Amino acid sequence: MRDVLLKLLPEFDLLEDADLREKALQCWELALTEGGWAPEALLAMPFTLLINPCPANFIEHVRGVTLTALRAAEVFQQIYGERLPVQRDILIAGGLLHDIGKLLEYTRNAEGKIVQSYGGKLLRHPFSGAALAARIGLPIEVQHIIATHAGEGDKGHRSTEATLINHADFMHFHSLLRQAGG
Repeated sequence: MRDVLLKLLPEFDLLEDADLREKALQCWELALTEGGWAPEALLAMPFTLLINPCPANFIEHVRGVTLTALRAAEVFQQIYGERLPVQRDILIAGGLLHDIGKLLEYTRNAEGKIVQSYGGKLLRHPFSGAALAARIGLPIEVQHIIATHAGEGDKGHRSTEATLINHADFMHFHSLLRQAGG
């Protein structure tokens, strides 16, 4: 499973902290196992159920959000330097894991269609994803990114890293929604 994950998500190699990388991979493995997904199945999983048909798969979305946020952080470093620091590894781990709860929120129905699970209706992916990250022992900063990256985080505090992931996520969502005619 791990070899396939590393091939699908080469951004794991961007993580410099070996312990953080290991825990992020463990979180993916836990979510895949508990959700009943094979890594390859994520290439056919829509990144959202709100765009039908969805023009991007789950893996493309995770990679796109991670890399978009990372590029923005590089601009922050270039322009603002230490006046606006970004914890690079926390940002990358948060990007790779921001939607990890969708592996529990989504399921296949009897016809094989990907739909929201019963548990996903009760606990959307920011909640289930943060819980998965906590179980693995990921840093609270990564849990925070997962918990606040979507609308659930709009009323509270977001770290710089969480703000970058939130905006990257919605840049991708809204651009693909418009492209799909929404």
